[in-house]
Amino acid sequence: MFRKRATDDGDELLARLGSLTAQARERAELQRSRVELAIALQRGMLPRDLPTARGYRIAVRYAPAYHGLNVGGDWYDAFRMSDGRIGLSIGDVQGHNIEATAFMGQVRVGLRALASVTSEPGELLALTNDLLISLGGDLFATCTFMRLDPATGEVESARAGHIPCVWATADGRSGVSEDEGGPPLGVQEAMEYPVTRYRLTQGGVFVLLTDGVVEGPSMSVEEGLDQVVRLAGIAAVAGLEAHALATAVMKGAERVGHEDDAAVLVVGHDGVLGG
Repeated sequence: MFRKRATDDGDELLARLGSLTAQARERAELQRSRVELAIALQRGMLPRDLPTARGYRIAVRYAPAYHGLNVGGDWYDAFRMSDGRIGLSIGDVQGHNIEATAFMGQVRVGLRALASVTSEPGELLALTNDLLISLGGDLFATCTFMRLDPATGEVESARAGHIPCVWATADGRSGVSEDEGGPPLGVQEAMEYPVTRYRLTQGGVFVLLTDGVVEGPSMSVEEGLDQVVRLAGIAAVAGLEAHALATAVMKGAERVGHEDDAAVLVVGHDGVLGG
């Protein structure tokens, strides 16, 4: 009797372990499917082509987070506007899941659509903010939008709660932009977003990025931005192409020890002005 009961107990334990293993496998498959869906959705919402302009180079690098369901949130975009100028945007949505990816798509599409109404960066962010508020929802996004005039090199920038960009010139100067900025998009209606004007001179660069590039467990945002300032300064003086700088900045992001998305957008002026 004792041996039979022990055998029965062992069989029951094995059966339970088998059932738990099967359930764990099903959950893992479901998790993997959801991650693959989020990645596909995310990549499908990013631009396939970047605009071109005589004398200018635009380069992007993107590294999505692949930790659990931490996929989605960051985006970049660059497109030619109806007035001939180039719109550049980069941003980060609160959260890291499929919902954040979908919201990212709404923000990016909203910016592009409303750019046909106004290309002025401050007004564009204000309109996009009001649009997101009207759609409801609990998510918000930080964003920088720049308008570049290829004919003059003038850059107009507005920020919505996003980290500042980095700049560098061919004569060895570099730093972090000091524009005022406004609140994130989707938090409160009827917000204003001040515009700061710069000039992109020959050999100069602007580096737009998300906080996953410069902030993490191993590095503060100040240290991360200083790292990008040094890289941008070296690239501008050495005459490196925008693609090389974007790659170097993304490589440096590995030092922050983050588990977040990371996006970099570099625009450089390497020739004569012209649309």
